[in-house]
Amino acid sequence: TGSSDPYCIVKIDDEAIIRTATVWKTLSPFWGEEYEVQLQPNFHSISIYVMDEDALSRDDVIGKVCITRDMLAEHPKGYSGWVSLSEVDPDEEVQGEIHLRVEVLGSQGSRRLRCSVLEAR
Repeated sequence: TGSSDPYCIVKIDDEAIIRTATVWKTLSPFWGEEYEVQLQPNFHSISIYVMDEDALSRDDVIGKVCITRDMLAEHPKGYSGWVSLSEVDPDEEVQGEIHLRVEVLGSQGSRRLRCSVLEAR
């Protein structure tokens, strides 16, 4: 039909933490959602999956972004910008990008992740 019903899932070390709202019938969704969650001191990565909701079958993965702990360490004030989606299935071509703002707040003993899932195209 030329459109999707996209939503995002944010995972920390493969554990789903956040699910955004679904934006119906669009290829350029706007979420504007911000989340803050506790962050384990030994986490390895944060993955954001862009999904296509499907009422009749399993939801499709449009693409994903992976942000490692080392990448966040390189941006102590957080990262903000457009990030290209990468494929989850090597047989699928992925086009698109997502606008994110990700930052780690607090000290070593009590760190929090602030994740803003803004929009995609």
